[in-house]
Amino acid sequence: MERPYILHMFTPGPQMSPFDVNMAADAGYQIVVPYCHVGPEAVAALTQDAIFSRGPKGVARTGLFIGGRDALLAADMLERSRKAMVPPFVVSVFADPSGAYTTAAALVASVEAALQRHHGSALAGRRVLLIGGSGPVGRIAAVLCAQQGATAVLSSHKGAAAAQAAADETGRRFGVALHGASGAGRDDLRAALAEADVVIGVAAAGVQVMSADDRAAATRMKVAADVNAVPPAGLAGVGPMDDGKPIDGTSAVGIGALAIGNVKYQVQHRLLVRMRNAEQPVALGFAEAFAAAREFLAEKAA
Repeated sequence: MERPYILHMFTPGPQMSPFDVNMAADAGYQIVVPYCHVGPEAVAALTQDAIFSRGPKGVARTGLFIGGRDALLAADMLERSRKAMVPPFVVSVFADPSGAYTTAAALVASVEAALQRHHGSALAGRRVLLIGGSGPVGRIAAVLCAQQGATAVLSSHKGAAAAQAAADETGRRFGVALHGASGAGRDDLRAALAEADVVIGVAAAGVQVMSADDRAAATRMKVAADVNAVPPAGLAGVGPMDDGKPIDGTSAVGIGALAIGNVKYQVQHRLLVRMRNAEQPVALGFAEAFAAAREFLAEKAA
């Protein structure tokens, strides 16, 4: 009898995301098992339970997925899982907490493509303002922007100290320099907007973080990207279906949540399929997600 494809899904939270369970099944995993309240201290033992029980052929059809809501913790759990494996008992593992890695990858790759297509520019040398950037998507998007040579600025409604603390913590973890800025008041926000070449809305769903009046301060803005699909728009003037649509009264183009979400879906599906089909074990995080997002957008543009 052929060994089934099994995906063990670990989350520190009380439940695994149904979205991720569906994605795993649609990628061809036949048995999908969620494990909840899994902290980093439990990862090594669970990993070894998964790898030692199946033999070489079974190991090739076994995968691990790390979820949760903490982008930094997921990276640590991914590393602990990799270190717990004992060759030749090595399986593929994929981290994507709350979809933050694949969403951030889709977001930054879409911004990068829009800059190139509409302004003939790369991210390098650009100043990127991430409004609501202290959450998981904002932090990882900031890291990816910084890795491409941009100046990434996390803005928080809790003020400059909270924003800088998130920037420092995330920058240390991933070896990049990030910056913080206050978004606590309209004056602070508009001062940050005035210096931004790219504005990214990564705040909570249904919260508008840049109004039309605020947008008037963003005189340097070339691209505005918004991950909020719940009305009102997180960034005024950016519709959920926009994919490089000019924003009235500006020289910028907008990228909406559903356009970004389509790329995110494609990226997560491709990585799950890649993990299932891999002849050699793979470890997949946001760097691999970003490469997959770039690949998808290049195919789409061809």
